[in-house]
Formats: sequence, C-alpha cells, structure tokens
Amino acid sequence: MGLLQEKLSHYTLPQEFMAQGIYPYFREIEGKQGTEVIMDGKRVLMFGSNAYTGLTGDQRVIDAGCAAMQQYGSGCAGSRFLNGTLDIHVQLEKELAEFVGKEEALCFATGFTVNSGVISQLVGKNDYIICDDRDHASIVDGRRLSFATQLKYKHNDMADLEKHLQRCEPDAIKWVIVDGVFSMEGDLCKLPEIVELKKKYPGTAIMVDEAHGLGVFERQGRGVCDHFGLTKDVDLIMGTFSKSLASIGGFIAADSSIINWLRHTVRTYISLPAVRLLPLLPHARLCTLFSKSLNACRLCGMLPIMRLDVSVRKASRLATQKAPSFRFMCVIRRRRSRP
Repeated sequence: MGLLQEKLSHYTLPQEFMAQGIYPYFREIEGKQGTEVIMDGKRVLMFGSNAYTGLTGDQRVIDAGCAAMQQYGSGCAGSRFLNGTLDIHVQLEKELAEFVGKEEALCFATGFTVNSGVISQLVGKNDYIICDDRDHASIVDGRRLSFATQLKYKHNDMADLEKHLQRCEPDAIKWVIVDGVFSMEGDLCKLPEIVELKKKYPGTAIMVDEAHGLGVFERQGRGVCDHFGLTKDVDLIMGTFSKSLASIGGFIAADSSIINWLRHTVRTYISLPAVRLLPLLPHARLCTLFSKSLNACRLCGMLPIMRLDVSVRKASRLATQKAPSFRFMCVIRRRRSRP
C-alpha cells in the first residue's frame, strides 16, 4: 500500500454510518424524478429534489430532447471555442439573456463550471471578491482560484458586509457574490440592501447565483433579482439547467462587455466540451414553458412540497449544528391507503 492509500484508508466515517444503518447518500432512484419516486421498489415522497417545476418528466421536454438528438447527434465533438458551437446554443443564449433581462448570456457544461470559471477569471490581484459565508461550494472554489483578495461576511449580515467594503481600496473593483436562494438555509439574500451598499461604495459590482431562484420566483420564474425588481442593478446573473430547467448545464448573463471578456478568457468555457444535453431546451420558448409548468406545479402539488422543503432544509441546518460532519436527506415513505 502506498503512502496516499495508507493515509486515505483511515477515512472511515461513511462506513461507520453505514454500520449504524443511517447512511443517507447515493440511494438509487428507479425512474423519473417527481413529488414521488421509486426507491428499492417502493414508492416514497421526495423532499430533496431540485426539480422545482416538474419538467424532468414533462413529455414535451422529453420529445424535444429526442428530436434534437436525431438532428444533432449525441455530442458536440468539441469545445464552444472551436467546433462545438451549435446554432441552438446561440439561440438558447439569446433566449436566456432576454428571459433574465440582460444583454447577452453564455452557456456552460455545468452550473458548477460557470462559477468556478467566471469567478476565477473576471477580476484581478488588485481587486476584491466578497462572499456570503453560506455561498455555494462552486462559488467558494471559484474565488479560491482567483488572484483577487478574498473576503467573507457573516450570512446575510449587511453591517458585516459594509465593514468589508469600507476596508477595500476605493479605486478597486469590489465584487459581491451571493446566492439568490441559499440552498441549505432556504432563505433569500438581502438583495435590496446589497444594492444600496453598491450605490454607496463606488466600484462595487454584484453577481447573483439564481440556481434555486430561477423557475420559482416572480414573473414566469425569472428569479430573485426580478422578484426584488433589481435586475438592472445586478451586474451578473448565473443560473443552472439541472433544477427548474430539467437538463444539465449552466449560464451566466450580463452586459455585452462582460460577456465578450468571459467568452474569450474563461477556461471552463473555452476548454471543456460544449453542453451535451442543451438541445432539450431551445425547442420550447422559455417564458411560455415556465408559465405553463408553474401552473402544472400547483396542480400536481409540487409547490407545497417546495415550501415544505424549505422547512426540511432549515431542520437539517439545526441538526448539523450539533453534528456538523453529518447532513441528512429527508425521504418519507408514502403510507399505503387502507382498503
């Protein structure tokens, strides 16, 4: 056994939970995602899904994906920078930019690679990246790769954020990056207050990660920025396709000058293969699809599940305060109806 294997062999925490019968991760789901799923051959209620709009099983989306596979094949055979850009990539980027209220957008292979690529590249060593301490791991990894000075403020604590802004050099870019909806806490960022601080401290820019807000909040699911009416005050809007958009991938939307820079500098855009499952989306207009799907969510009961999911996430947070190394997934088995 080599030194690496010997060192890692002492990591036995997962096995300890397995032995106690309480290991909750990597459980197999046997079919489509919805408010109910099949696990171990049994129907259970799902409270951990990110499929907020229920579109992963929507026949229109499935049919559009099959049609796109027939036309374009199973892959793009290259990166967007060289031979991997399809006409439907460009079509989707235009629709996404219009949908979230920005001039242009770029699509990436995953939502994680949006944040890890964009955040690491946009600002330099004389600038600042300021993050909420509960931001998503992809934001954390992105800022770690940046040469900018990295600062964190206490979760949704605007006084702490302002203290950091006051310490920054006045002529430097001060880039505040925040989740629109915090995935583990279930609460919203204090975007109105962040925008006020942007106006108070020149050189401040804002990026909002709409991974959990897109498809859920405001007009046809345009997200938290639209919910607060502050889209124009936010410099960059990020979103994913793996939640409300029923696919895989991600995008960043901003004004043309920012997108032009990112298009030619971000390694996770230039060097990775183009999005494979992206053809699922452009075959149905996003606004129409969201408005219909949100109505469908109300009919099928997805929205009450989403509200309950917030409570579950908060309960999970309280539980992990006592046992920080362990998080849980809530799956409640459906009780059989009596004859």
